[in-house]
Amino acid sequence: MQSYTIGQAARLLGVSPDTARRWADAGRVATHRDDTGRRLIDGADLAAFSVELAQAGTSEEGAASYTSARNAFPGIVTAIKLGDVAAQVEIQAGPHRLVSLLTREAVEELGLEVGMEATARVKSTNVHIDRV
Repeated sequence: MQSYTIGQAARLLGVSPDTARRWADAGRVATHRDDTGRRLIDGADLAAFSVELAQAGTSEEGAASYTSARNAFPGIVTAIKLGDVAAQVEIQAGPHRLVSLLTREAVEELGLEVGMEATARVKSTNVHIDRV
């Protein structure tokens, strides 16, 4: 399972590292320490927390847009639904929830899992997922 530092989690949630640290200190998201003493957040816990924040519409620093010239939305995988041939992948990118339909084979080749960092790229009505 992938884990994230407070700074990485802050970037994925669209807030400052200080805000993410305050949330961790308040117990809103669980952390643990690695061998070097850094505080880490498990990917699955971060995914659940990002969905909770988005559903509550809570952003202590305002909603920042992740749109760039290439419409890239870095975020965290919050759900994967696999069918026999097709798959559905959900990414929470700050306040944005993006859903992509792709082949099951693509999900398996990318090694996508809930809690993993990924980038959704949007072009017109297509959403492409890049593993980070």
